[in-house]
Amino acid sequence: MSEQQPVFTIEKIYLKDLSVEVPHAPAIFLEREAPKVEVNLNTEGGSIGEDIYQVLLTVTVSATVGERTLFLVEAAQGGIFRIAGVPAEQMELVLSITCPNLLFPYVRETVSDAVSRAGFLPLYLNPVNFEALYAQRMQQAVAAQGAQPN
Repeated sequence: MSEQQPVFTIEKIYLKDLSVEVPHAPAIFLEREAPKVEVNLNTEGGSIGEDIYQVLLTVTVSATVGERTLFLVEAAQGGIFRIAGVPAEQMELVLSITCPNLLFPYVRETVSDAVSRAGFLPLYLNPVNFEALYAQRMQQAVAAQGAQPN
C-alpha cells in the first residue's frame, strides 16, 4: 500500500483588495514630525474546491502624527493553492504558515508601492514570522477556552 505523496502548487496569486486613504492631504504633506506607524496582519484560509484552497493575507498600515492620520493603506493579497496528500492535522499549519509566507513578499511590495504613490517615502514592512504568530494565536485560543465558565 503506497502513501499518497503531498502535492503543493500555487495556482494563482492575486491582489483581492487595495485601499489607500490620505484624509488630510494636501496639508499633511507639510508635516515634518516623524509619524507613528502601526501595522496589523490578518490571515484567513479555507477550501474552495476539491484540494483547492484560498488564503488571504491582509495588511493594514496606518501612519499618524499626533491625532492626524497621514495615510491608511489596506491590502488583501490572495493566493489559490492546490494542496493534496497533506494530513488533516497539518492542513491548518500549511494554510496559516506556509501560504502566508509565500504571499508576504507580494503584499509587502504592494503596500510599499501604494504608500509611495500616495506621496510618502516608501514603507518597507519587516519580515514576519508566521510560525510565531500562529503559536501565539493558538496560545490565546487555549487561554480563552480556559477562561470560559463551565
